Amino acid sequence: MTSPRLVRPHDLTGRLTPIPVRFPGSLSLVLPAHNEEANIGIVVEQALAVLPAFSDDFEIIVVDDGSRDGTRAIVESVSVADPRVKLVHHPVNRGYGGALTSGFRASRGDHVMFMDADRQFDLADLALLSPFVDRFDMVAGFRKERHDPFHRRVNAEIFNVAVRILFGVHLRDIDCAFKVLNGDLIRSMDLSAPGALINTEIQAKARRQGATLQQVGVHHYPRVAGTATGGSCRVIARAMSETVILWWRMHQYDPPASAPRPRARYLLGDAGVGLASLLGSLATATLIRWVRRRR
Repeated sequence: MTSPRLVRPHDLTGRLTPIPVRFPGSLSLVLPAHNEEANIGIVVEQALAVLPAFSDDFEIIVVDDGSRDGTRAIVESVSVADPRVKLVHHPVNRGYGGALTSGFRASRGDHVMFMDADRQFDLADLALLSPFVDRFDMVAGFRKERHDPFHRRVNAEIFNVAVRILFGVHLRDIDCAFKVLNGDLIRSMDLSAPGALINTEIQAKARRQGATLQQVGVHHYPRVAGTATGGSCRVIARAMSETVILWWRMHQYDPPASAPRPRARYLLGDAGVGLASLLGSLATATLIRWVRRRR
């Protein structure tokens, strides 16, 4: 594997950054946003500055997922000034998965990237992924240093193990919201997960289609504005129920005729679902009790 060439940036971080490799074709950037008025304008402005280094033909699709603040108005204002910025509006909140699905359906790019709109990622890190885009169907970022609360990091590790057992998907950071996908591949998927499990559904279906994958480390930063909701008990409980539903649906899933290298169903998940669910529940309960006692 050839590493991208590194150059010194002209900012104050002193961090080495790679030289961007231009994309072979057009690019769609999908930004799901829910109550991100403090962040969305900055993120879109950065995207308009960064993406020309990767493609002359790009679009920025912001999916306003039922926001109750000024997110929609900010995006509408920017889109009037620059037609490369497009708004998809949900009158009511459909969840993270619903927002991404709408963005994917609205995309037209040969390549589709998605990134959270909370400023915890630096879009300039796309240069770390770009050398692999023309050789792999999916290039998935993983957070080298995750700046999230301790309990969210623990939940993520437990979930990653469960995904490996139940779906045969081996990613270092399944929920990292910094990925580039082949446009035809992602648009061929009939996605149904309404919440954060959308990442698992994408990877499970991509695996069944025989899609090729490359993982690349990216930087992750603390949230500076807005409020995160992904670690709430309600979200976690919903994710657990969605995992069971997705596991069941994947046993009914047949890859489309366009799949380049279709693979058989993942049988280990069939045999291990009961044990995995039990162990996962016990581990989560034990960890929660331990954390509470330490406080």
